[in-house]
Amino acid sequence: MKLNELISSFEIFVSNEERSLLENITKPVPLSSFDERDQVIINNLIRKSVISKILYNDIVMVMPNEF
Repeated sequence: MKLNELISSFEIFVSNEERSLLENITKPVPLSSFDERDQVIINNLIRKSVISKILYNDIVMVMPNEF
């Protein structure tokens, strides 16, 4: 039996606070534009692989992953 047959849908748990922040990020945004609390939430989403961190012209940018 294949793993795909056992798992019909794969979802990553995201809290309400994470979800509201994730909905506001639609394109690459500088991480420094967020306040400290939002940066902690973004780092949690990076660990969950929901958001990617990108280095662009010596600026750390974040953008949502496709899922």
